[in-house]
Parts: sequence; C-alpha cells; structure tokens
Amino acid sequence: MGRGMKAGKRPKNSGGGKMSQMQQMQKLQALQREADAIQAEIEQKEITTTAGGGAVEVTVNGKKEITALKLDKEVVDPDDVEMLQDLVISAVNEAMRQIEEIANNEMSKLTGGMNIPGLM
Repeated sequence: MGRGMKAGKRPKNSGGGKMSQMQQMQKLQALQREADAIQAEIEQKEITTTAGGGAVEVTVNGKKEITALKLDKEVVDPDDVEMLQDLVISAVNEAMRQIEEIANNEMSKLTGGMNIPGLM
C-alpha cells in the first residue's frame, strides 16, 4: 500500500476523472446546440413533389406539415376519385420521404453517421 493509505480506501482522484466528465458534458451540450440549430434550419426548408405528371403538387415543410396542395382541374374526375386519392398519397409520401432524407443527411453530418438518441 502507498504511503498514507488505509486498507479499503482508494487514492484521492486529482480531479482528472471529473474534469473529463465535465468536458464530455460540455461537448454533449455543444453537440445538442448544433443539433438544435440544424433542426431549426431543416424546419425552414420546403420540398415540393408532384404525381401524375404534375397533376398533383404537394409542398411539405421541414416540420413534416403539408403547406400547399395543388390539383389540376383535369385530374378531378368524380367518376375516378380513387385515382386522385392515389396521386395525392403518392405526392405526399414522396415529399415526406425527401424531407426525412434531408433531415437524416444534415444530422449525419453532425454526428458522423452515429445514431445519438435525443438529438432529433
């Protein structure tokens, strides 16, 4: 045993471990601030997609909210409502997929591709 040590006691830590933990916490907080800034930028983005050769146009923002929906008059056929429904669903799904891809790409730049819970 080292000088001044009693059985069962650990040597005093010179603060290196605590400083390391504090530095890690500061890094995580900085990472969270960066993630928040990126998320705010993503929320400002808008994606517009079309279906049916442009007959249906949908705009979705980074909050995954539909902000615009345009329908050509020719696609509004009371005898074929199912086609219009399919076109709207297709355009919305594509817009959502694209905005999700943008969000994932932006966040992976920050995290280096690691999935860090709580950052999004």
